[in-house]
Amino acid sequence: MIERERRFLVTSLPDPLPVPKRIVQAYLTTGPASVRVRQIGDDRHVLTIKTGSGRNRVEIERELDADEFQALWDASTELRIEKRRHRIDLGDGLTAELDLYDGDLEGRRLVEVEFADDAAADGFVAPHWFGREVTEDNRYTNSSLARYGWPTE
Repeated sequence: MIERERRFLVTSLPDPLPVPKRIVQAYLTTGPASVRVRQIGDDRHVLTIKTGSGRNRVEIERELDADEFQALWDASTELRIEKRRHRIDLGDGLTAELDLYDGDLEGRRLVEVEFADDAAADGFVAPHWFGREVTEDNRYTNSSLARYGWPTE
């Protein structure tokens, strides 16, 4: 229910990259609670509700069947994102989720790491290929990227 996540820009890409999953997602609303539907690969559909901002947010997810996903996808015609997600093992039970964006955000990239507790999040040392941390910069949330595009520094 509580998602603990730190988000970073990406300085360079690790090599080799694992095979990605294609993700398309659309937002029904972006604030103060964001509600999105997401298709992962060809066959997984998820409804997500997130509240809060920064590192610790409330996140509720539910699987959808294909018809439910399509109905909600059709209702959200403007706020959409396309990306390829590479899951990279960082050791110590941590996984980096490297997102390479397509569509309107093509060429942009972010990486996120989720943590089991605050102590793990606080103690995390980012690998060399991670760039500037943007966890507290809400312009880099996917909902903000869908609504406003990539921030101008």
